[in-house]
Amino acid sequence: MTNPTPKSQSNAQRALHALREMIFSGRLAAGSNHLEQELAQLLEMSRTPVREAVLTLEAQGLLELRPRKGVRILPVSPDDMREIYDVLTELESLAAEQAAQKGYGARDLADLARAIEDMEIAVAADNLEQWSEADDRFHGELVRLGQNRRIEAIVMMMRDQVRRARATTLFMRPVPLKSNEAHRRVYQAIEQGDAAIARAAHRAHRQQAREMLVKLLERHRLHAL
Repeated sequence: MTNPTPKSQSNAQRALHALREMIFSGRLAAGSNHLEQELAQLLEMSRTPVREAVLTLEAQGLLELRPRKGVRILPVSPDDMREIYDVLTELESLAAEQAAQKGYGARDLADLARAIEDMEIAVAADNLEQWSEADDRFHGELVRLGQNRRIEAIVMMMRDQVRRARATTLFMRPVPLKSNEAHRRVYQAIEQGDAAIARAAHRAHRQQAREMLVKLLERHRLHAL
């Protein structure tokens, strides 16, 4: 078997990025079925890079490749979200605790503070998509500040599933005022070097988010497509 050429690798990466965005945006809806040839035509590519992208996305749990039936976009499962949030809650709470122990100053925490400010601006403007983007930045920066590479790696593996579930339920949830308040409490605890409060505040925030998200998925039967 010959190795993929740089061009085919590039096309596979472009196909991967495009299909992921279509899944997250809902253009390829949860539960929908698609032939590989259909996806290739949609992306204006040959089937080879599309097949490579599909195999990667299958490994990431975003779709399944069924023999002679094509591709099925996997729905978001409440049970999966429970498990993912259980892990994220512990890891991110530990990251918050470790960040509070680093002795960071205001300059070090500038990106974390900016994410909170952007979330508050987005809520005031009733722009949930901008709020979601800023919320994602907050959690990513929080994990980075903890300076634990293994936590970063594990959280990164799960972030796509959380992002997808949040996108699915974004316009069903209440205005995230309490979420913004929780982020502010975590920030203040880190700034003040209070590791116990930082960990407890973040755990409470993630647990509340978990319950709300799972209830929305179950209520709207979004997993049973």
